[in-house]
Amino acid sequence: MALTPEGLPAAREPGTGPGSGDTRTAGGTSPGSGNTGTADAGWLRVHPGSPFVRGWVAVAALFFFFGRDSFERLLQGGPVFDERFAGRAPWLLLGGGTLLLLTVLGFVLSWYFTRYQVADGYVRVNTGFLFRQQRQARLDRVQAIDVVQPLLARIFGLAELRFEVADAGESAVHLAYLRADEARQLRATILAGASGAAGASGAAGASGGTLSPSQATEPGQPGTAAVEAPERTILTVPPARLMGSVLLSEQGLAIVAGGVASVLLSAITENRSFTVFLIPAVIGLAASYWSSFNKGYNFTVAVSPDGIRLRYGLLDTQAQTVPPGRIQALKISQPPLWRLFGWYRIQINVAGYGLAGSAREGSHRTTLLPVGSLADVLKLLSLVLPDPGTADPAGVFTAGINGLADPTGTPDTGAQETAARQDADGGFVTTPRRARLLAPLGWRRNGFTATETALLLRSGRWWRNLVVVPHQRTQSMALQQGPLARRFRVADLVLHTTAGPVAPRLIQAGLDEARALLDAQAARARAARKRQTSEHWMEPTTPSAQSPAPDTQEGPHHG
Repeated sequence: MALTPEGLPAAREPGTGPGSGDTRTAGGTSPGSGNTGTADAGWLRVHPGSPFVRGWVAVAALFFFFGRDSFERLLQGGPVFDERFAGRAPWLLLGGGTLLLLTVLGFVLSWYFTRYQVADGYVRVNTGFLFRQQRQARLDRVQAIDVVQPLLARIFGLAELRFEVADAGESAVHLAYLRADEARQLRATILAGASGAAGASGAAGASGGTLSPSQATEPGQPGTAAVEAPERTILTVPPARLMGSVLLSEQGLAIVAGGVASVLLSAITENRSFTVFLIPAVIGLAASYWSSFNKGYNFTVAVSPDGIRLRYGLLDTQAQTVPPGRIQALKISQPPLWRLFGWYRIQINVAGYGLAGSAREGSHRTTLLPVGSLADVLKLLSLVLPDPGTADPAGVFTAGINGLADPTGTPDTGAQETAARQDADGGFVTTPRRARLLAPLGWRRNGFTATETALLLRSGRWWRNLVVVPHQRTQSMALQQGPLARRFRVADLVLHTTAGPVAPRLIQAGLDEARALLDAQAARARAARKRQTSEHWMEPTTPSAQSPAPDTQEGPHHG
């Protein structure tokens, strides 16, 4: 069984080093930017309505402040203006009008001094009137591009572009707002330049010219934008399944447990005040449920030559494009109640996503699948890892997701015991039987296996988890061992990737097995990076070099 879908190119190595993103302030310059303080021909402005879409809250606050008293009197059936208002009316109107004019003037100046440019292999955004700032991102270091439409922006047909790069603590560039069709066109243009599809003489965004989203749409022609790549829908999450997953999530278990405890305490102590503490918990749970449903509604996954496309949202919609090979690590998880329906969740680490925005926003942006079946999980694994590196990918990944080692185990006989545990559990090497007292429920689940392209780490008996790390994404490793672990001769192996919800960790592996894995994984990571050297994932792949033997003297690890 092969997991590679049609139409998706092989993963390519992203840039994760210095220079992925940059910020220049107070009139600073950057390569190819020229004089950023002048209105060069190549600099374009965002939509005139952008500052009002961003700052409508300020206008609403002004009306609320000056009209609150009149509105309250109107609700109480009294006169809209009392007698005292007649003497203060001119001053109130003058003050309110002045503040409103200053606010509108600030919006206009914000729009006028906000310009963007796609040229010389960079996307740049200049902002600021008093304190000027330039943010830029290299096209070949772009990790993902999002098209975001808050509710008010959707009403006016506008959209925001967000560019994520490898070493940014937040989104490297926010471009808000453009017309929705222009935003999609500009995204296609930038992805064409970043992927290498535009070629040396192609789109100017990758070769030195300047691009406008309204230019012609034939790729490969000098000075023109690229056509948005065609896509093929892989799966869609039904609203009923999404609602069921929200109700059966970890938050639901917590509130049910708290409710049962409150009822029992109230019955035992005859004190009804315990139930009062449930009110804020219920309000918070309802808000969490709504956020999950609002963000996950109409969740759609599609595949195209420029990457994996995710679309979701009920009121605020978002369209993400994650290029092939940009995913640093992936986690498949299954809460206990989801087992009744065979549901799973997939979360990912993408450089730039882990630190961008609020925690709640980041959790949705790093979700590759909010809820899906095992078949859905295998489909998405085929997109993230086009080459699974094993002759039986379905069997290996299924063992990692749902597998459980033989409870009888085998005697602790070194290499023979390891081989026996591995053969009996779909290739996974699990925690030695001698350490079962450290994890009475989880020792049969905790384990690892490696294919030619990725390392698989599984853990958890009740909350099942499978972490997949492509070999070339292994940045560094560390062995960790506490006093009890030393007593039972086991150790944890920690893999370091970019920030995000996935924290790759092999739990309680046999000490000898963990040391061997440390050396072998270092050699595999080094060989994988040699095979994938191009930043442009649509350029021809260089011939694969033969993987060297494990080298214990060098590699991306430390003890």
